[in-house]
Amino acid sequence: MEVLSLSPEIHCFSELLDCSDGDEEEILVCGEDFELNPFDGLPYSSRYYKLLKEREELPVWKEKQTFLESLLHNQIVIVSGDAKTGKSSQIPQWCAEYCLSVRYQHGVVVCTQVHKQTAVRLALRVADEMDVNVGHEVGYFIPFESCCTTETILRYCTDDMLQREMMSTPLLNYYGVIILDDVHERTVATDALLALLKDVLLSRPELRLVILTAPHMSSKMQQYYGSIPLIRVESKHQAEVVYSCSIQKDPFLSALRLLFEIHHSKEKEDIVVFLACEQEIGKAHQMIRQEQSNLNPDLGELIPVPLYPTKQDLIPKPHQDKQKSCEKYRRKVLLTTSFGESLIWIKNVTFVIDVGVERRKVYNPRIRADSVITQPISKSRAEMHKQILGMSSSGKIFCLYPEEFTCKEMKPHLPAKIQESKLTSMVLFLKRMDIAGFGHCDFISRPAPESLMQALEDLDYLAALDNDGNLSEFGIIMSEFPLDPQLSKSILASCEFECADEMLTIAAMVTEEIALTCWRKFSHPAGDHFTLINVFNAFKEASTNSTSQYYSTEKWCRDYFLSSSALRMAEIIRAELVEIMKRIELPISEPDFGSKENILNIKKSLLSGYFMHIARDVDGSGNYLMLTHRQVAQLHPFSSYYNSRKIPEWVLFHEFSISEDNSIRVVSEISPDLFVELVPQYYFSNLPPSESKDILQEVINHLSPASAMKEEQKTDDDKENEQFPTPTEQRCIIQ
Repeated sequence: MEVLSLSPEIHCFSELLDCSDGDEEEILVCGEDFELNPFDGLPYSSRYYKLLKEREELPVWKEKQTFLESLLHNQIVIVSGDAKTGKSSQIPQWCAEYCLSVRYQHGVVVCTQVHKQTAVRLALRVADEMDVNVGHEVGYFIPFESCCTTETILRYCTDDMLQREMMSTPLLNYYGVIILDDVHERTVATDALLALLKDVLLSRPELRLVILTAPHMSSKMQQYYGSIPLIRVESKHQAEVVYSCSIQKDPFLSALRLLFEIHHSKEKEDIVVFLACEQEIGKAHQMIRQEQSNLNPDLGELIPVPLYPTKQDLIPKPHQDKQKSCEKYRRKVLLTTSFGESLIWIKNVTFVIDVGVERRKVYNPRIRADSVITQPISKSRAEMHKQILGMSSSGKIFCLYPEEFTCKEMKPHLPAKIQESKLTSMVLFLKRMDIAGFGHCDFISRPAPESLMQALEDLDYLAALDNDGNLSEFGIIMSEFPLDPQLSKSILASCEFECADEMLTIAAMVTEEIALTCWRKFSHPAGDHFTLINVFNAFKEASTNSTSQYYSTEKWCRDYFLSSSALRMAEIIRAELVEIMKRIELPISEPDFGSKENILNIKKSLLSGYFMHIARDVDGSGNYLMLTHRQVAQLHPFSSYYNSRKIPEWVLFHEFSISEDNSIRVVSEISPDLFVELVPQYYFSNLPPSESKDILQEVINHLSPASAMKEEQKTDDDKENEQFPTPTEQRCIIQ
């Protein structure tokens, strides 16, 4: 893997997160008496010893010898620890020492994380503590970004990246120790890894598995894996808990009011605010920045830091010069959701504000859509929020709910994500693993049968499965892309329709979820997918023409209310997708965006993957009825069709979620004729009766009158085989 230079985001990230307050380091002069670093053979710097003293103060440090002995004599070790006890940074280093002691004969160390930001931050921190270089001895690999070499001995990665690595190396032979961190988050990828690694451990007796989890999951893990060592790590201090007298009518505004009260009280140190959803993070960040001018400058500066669990956003750099900023106190306010405690790194947190509710998505397989629900957080989650202050002797957490609310309204734990998520990608992965003999998964929590059946049905519609239920050639190629199977299928179809260049741009843009708040300049009459291409092409042109490159592009994005970090990430994603296309020898067409034929071909490619995402305006006022069910939705305000005089009757949409205002996102116009030409016949026959289906049936009869005459003379079973032309997936040619 190539070593990538740190991006501007990473530099900005590490600068703002540095808690050393600008202390300059002294580098020791090499001499005979200095201890050598066994990982690179160079003398330790003075910073190493400074950080070593800090590491020895961590609660997990006293368990080092116990852990190393357990790792030596057992194949699986569980470390159950409170939040912020140091287990995520120290235990991987001890595992690296273990691998070094056996001369890496069984492999190196890999440590999974739930969030990609955490993987990058830990790699930077651990490389600093080990006194080695990021990208050499310590590295990371996250979706669409790698900072490792063949000599990297400790790798941090996201759980889904290690899962993907299993597709090419089912036994993970490159690793001698595998660490699964934040197992209590119960992500789909982590649950799949826990199940598959059971079989890997049987095949590789020398392999070691270390599980890092919160206390409430430790007994469940012991039941799952049997009699294995359990090491318990506890926080140094217990935070003072302050409950509100009643349930807040508006927890968000109550949290902000309390934040400003704490700031006005002149009590120093940083603050963490747990909000209900990521939309509230952005809203709070904006409100704090606006209120800044009204605050007493003698109290210092409030620096809001948004921490999004599901996306990597640029942390804004302070605009004032360094000398001026050092003259006054600066308090960081970390804004995140209830799932974001692993994103918090700062040591000087003294106050935590917890709204006690969360907004989460629960997938409904019957309608193939996410339902957005607001509910109380779990008791275990509330406990982890308190543990954030475990290293502070004067920490205080403000719970914006009464104490009895914890007992009466909060559940002990929330369901695993494998029971509430769309499983199409996971089932595709498991089908791919079945080729290597690891198809059976003994999950800790069994997925809902209905979700599994829906995932298999969708893969069948996408031609990813053969008649025996195994992966088809299409399915194998689709699994090579780190994308939703529907998007992968659209990319494959674009090879046939000669519009792969444009389809790769669309795939990169929808993956990064670019919000088009100022779309009119880039609007395309064919729809939002095409508008995204316009935005990407304009960004590329601005990047090419920019004089000072980075800041000029930043200004261009600000002028059009676009996220420069998201667009740069889309650029990286697209480049990675191009590399995958080249590796598996799929053709990439020459750019031809704008021609009538190209627009039609892009729509055909989109329909080949997203024929299950079709809606029709039933009354001419923008009330779109889903073709697959009875749900009605409106256009999202960011759509280029929103508030336009003429809206399309039939649309293909990228995403639909059920919430207070049901909306479909990233929408483009399609014609019924094109739909019936490309949709699989057995999918259409399974659609529920509706006016929309009747209209489409009329289109079919009009397009092929001979078939309509035959229908009168055949049985219902024969009808299903006569209704349509040959579907796209049977015509596609894979190079």
